[in-house]
Amino acid sequence: MTNRRTLLKSAVLAGFAAMATLGTTSFAMADELDTLKEKGVMRIAMSGAYPPFNFVNEKNEVVGFDPAIGTEIAKRMGLEVEIITTAWDGIIGGLLANKYDAIVGSMSITEERDKVVDFVGPYYTTKRAIFTKPDSGITSVAQVKDAKVGVTLGETHEEWAREQGYNVRTYKGLPELLLELENGRVDVIINDSIAAILAMKERGYNFVALSDLQTDAIGAGIAIREGNPKLAEAMQTALQSMMDDGTYLEIANKWVGGDIR
Repeated sequence: MTNRRTLLKSAVLAGFAAMATLGTTSFAMADELDTLKEKGVMRIAMSGAYPPFNFVNEKNEVVGFDPAIGTEIAKRMGLEVEIITTAWDGIIGGLLANKYDAIVGSMSITEERDKVVDFVGPYYTTKRAIFTKPDSGITSVAQVKDAKVGVTLGETHEEWAREQGYNVRTYKGLPELLLELENGRVDVIINDSIAAILAMKERGYNFVALSDLQTDAIGAGIAIREGNPKLAEAMQTALQSMMDDGTYLEIANKWVGGDIR
């Protein structure tokens, strides 16, 4: 199983690299910032299933911290925004296939991803956490090896859980993860701590985090196609200006209840 997954992972990365090379060749003479300014619109992608960072509300609108940040960045660049929702496990492939211009969807910055995309940011930081029910009997990370573990398909948490040898079950997004844990179909879930805690509070779930998990802070960045330094600089400048003038904090207070830089 491990060898098969390793081969599949290598093949996917090879495909990403090939697509990225083709994209870089096609636009070698023109940074994508110029193209975006001509069109007047930036297409940004996210899963739409990661509340309160990005989710679909009762009016069928994609809202949350991520779309608010992406929209404000585009506004400061003189651009309108088109928000596109897509499955998380194929979101980088869609970027490389030019289905959208950037991913503003709480994507963790990793060395593996940095091989095929460029990142702007990070625009917030969080940590990995493992949650379970208070009465599950699971009180330490050592016990997770015997548990049914829920993760979102395609997230870095899925890869990490498989590396630990856990019994992994994959789902589309955080709302489904929380429901599966509540209904007892999984024993624990693994997710970014901030998003999970806020979503649990919103839905009235009383899950607990395992306190002995040792993990580093994870930076979330905005992914764009490689070879576009002008676009990266313009987006980074817009993001920094938001942080400097207080707009970032206003957005963070509204959606996540505080500063998460």
